Amino acid sequence: MKALLLSLLLLGSASGVVLGVFAGAAYAVQPDEVLDDPALEARARALSKGLRCLVCQNESIDESNASLARDLRILVRERLVAGDNDQEAIDFIVERYGEFVLLQPSMGGANILLWAAGPLMLLLALAMGVFYVRGRAAAPPEDEAGLSEQEQARLRDILNE
Repeated sequence: MKALLLSLLLLGSASGVVLGVFAGAAYAVQPDEVLDDPALEARARALSKGLRCLVCQNESIDESNASLARDLRILVRERLVAGDNDQEAIDFIVERYGEFVLLQPSMGGANILLWAAGPLMLLLALAMGVFYVRGRAAAPPEDEAGLSEQEQARLRDILNE
């Protein structure tokens, strides 16, 4: 499988790259992980798309081929088979691995600072830009006359020494 993906990527064709990207995501869930109940499997896949792979960090566990992602997918399925609803299964994973495991963390608690930091920094940068432009506009124009008579005399004295 890896050799096929590598050869498709090396070909350089756009269709090969797209096929390689989608093939990797499609084969992340192994056949032995799939639940017999299609409704439970659909719930498990939906939950897996919202959980971060702790190895890859920018992929969901549904897309990742890492062994830890596989373990998390199996754990989600075990919780669903045990009778947990979606929120209970997510809460179990978060309690065990921390809120970092969520691809979209909650907006409450300490995370509010992280959510607000981007817009606040943008506003701060815009305010600094406005103050800079206004300060430049209000600055007196540079004297284009050059050196004053006193400065020219001092310069001549230095050059004559």
